[in-house]
Amino acid sequence: MSEHSTFDICVEPIELCKLLKIANMVGGGGEAKTMISEGHVLVNNEVVVQKRKKIRHGDIIEYNGKIIKLAYNPTKESAEFISTVVLASKNSKKKKRAKSKARVIASETITKPSL
Repeated sequence: MSEHSTFDICVEPIELCKLLKIANMVGGGGEAKTMISEGHVLVNNEVVVQKRKKIRHGDIIEYNGKIIKLAYNPTKESAEFISTVVLASKNSKKKKRAKSKARVIASETITKPSL
């Protein structure tokens, strides 16, 4: 087996697409999702196409010749890591709120017959 480096996370589990992004294995989240869905990412020596697969301590991720082993270290909180995870969850909540507001507005608009 080839050499791998250890990557510390302070939140467990973490989604695979987010991990690839914060580990600088890809340029961004879109690239991460594309590479995963096309079958270019291995988790524990198995091809994974599930973008939001939960990754935990001890898992080994391989992409583009780079191999990392995940280590859970709750005391090592990097600002970039935390902001990435928090931002992703905030964006998800905003999208859900926007959809529910659109549904409420759509249901409140009632056309009245003209007199």
